[in-house]
Parts: sequence; structure tokens; C-alpha cells
Amino acid sequence: MLLSIFTMIVNAVASILAGVMLLRFWMQVVRVRPPQSVGQFVYQLSDWLVRPLRRVMPGSGYDWASLVGAFLIVLLSIIAILGLQTGFNFKIILLVALERLLQWICYGFMATLIMEAVFSWVNPHAPLAPFVRALNDPLLRPLRRLIPPLGGVDLSPLVLLILLQIAVRVIDALFFTLY
Repeated sequence: MLLSIFTMIVNAVASILAGVMLLRFWMQVVRVRPPQSVGQFVYQLSDWLVRPLRRVMPGSGYDWASLVGAFLIVLLSIIAILGLQTGFNFKIILLVALERLLQWICYGFMATLIMEAVFSWVNPHAPLAPFVRALNDPLLRPLRRLIPPLGGVDLSPLVLLILLQIAVRVIDALFFTLY
């Protein structure tokens, strides 16, 4: 029971920290300026790791320190969880960390898609709505060219959500063969 509680706490903390690091990376990739409250939250929660990593790996177009920081957080959480259960098999721990990071990237995109859908239904003019829309736009733009609106309804978010779910299953199957 204590192990499951420890695992839950480690996963919760790691998912929040890694999610913030991934959001920081994606905001820089799509060149979107976050609302002040979101920006302060993201930068204050991630600067403790991103700044030291930038000394080692200066940015060259993208904020690689944020992406590497997310991977390091995932890696440390896997070491904390699997290291207690099975001992240290570093190859397995690296593979599980990479799998988890790729899954969290997909889940993060799913979350922003759901947030955008909720904003469009409840309050399309909410202060965060343009920010979330800008985060999703690079992924939705190619689909919107392929899938025209039907009766004024944009189905591209639904298609992207299904594609992301397929991607998670492919990642699971791929890494299952590597173990």
C-alpha cells in the first residue's frame, strides 16, 4: 500500500513538472506568448531546471533545455518507482522513461484539444481561449486542409484526438517489443 501511495505521489509531481517543461518547449516552438498568469506559472515552476541546463546546452532555435528537462524529470520518476521495485536495469529504465515522455506529449496535446473544445462550447472569448487555440493550431492546420467543415462543424479536433490515441497505442506496442 505504501508503494502505491509513493508511486501516485511521484507520478503526480513528475507529470506536473514534466508537463510544464513540455508546455514551455511547445510555447517556444509555436512562438505563442502565454497570458501573464500562465507565463509566470510556467517559468517559475520550470526555471530551477531549465536555467542550469541552458548553461550546458544553449538554445539553437528551440528551447532544448525544457525538453531535456522534461525527459530528466520522467527519468528520475521512473528510477524512483522502478528502482524500488525491480532494481536498476538502466536499459529498461531509459526505455520506460522515453515511452512515458512520448505518451505524456500525446496526452498533453489531447488535453489542449479538450480545453479548446470546452472553450468553444462554454466561452469562446475566455482569456485563455486564444492561447490554447494557438497551441493547437500547428497540429490542426494540416487536418483542416484535408477535412472540410461539415455543416459548419470543424471535425479536425476529433480526428486529431483519434490520431493521438492511435499514436499512444503504437508507442505502447513499439516499446513492448523493445522490452
